[in-house]
Amino acid sequence: MAERGYENRSEAVRDLISGCARIAAPRRQPHAHCVRQPVVTSTTTTSATWPDRLVELQHRYHDLCVSTLHAHLDHENCLESVILRGHLDEVQAFADRLIAERGVRHGQLNVVTADLGHRHAHATSTGMGMAEPHLHLKPRG
Repeated sequence: MAERGYENRSEAVRDLISGCARIAAPRRQPHAHCVRQPVVTSTTTTSATWPDRLVELQHRYHDLCVSTLHAHLDHENCLESVILRGHLDEVQAFADRLIAERGVRHGQLNVVTADLGHRHAHATSTGMGMAEPHLHLKPRG
């Protein structure tokens, strides 16, 4: 508790329960919307084609991929963080494929389930008309 900065046991237990609920929620609602972030470390020495396979995978799931961060850890190891948005089951399939790729040494998946907001449009920044209607994802507590 002290290491993580909790002032009392109740806060620590609350966060543990909340974390377990977030992990279990996707299994109960496979078609719910979510934002997920698979983070993997890979080694380039055992998998020279890893970047090509990652790009191919992202193109295959282009409707889910929002952004990718690639960071070099040393001469042989890299960290990839991919932000995905879509239905839980589709996003899980992408994350599973990514983590199972040859050359991936570690994989972790962070999940935020979300509700779809209502379709709406905003006034443009110039004040001339309305932008295209769109939806927002609202993270669940």
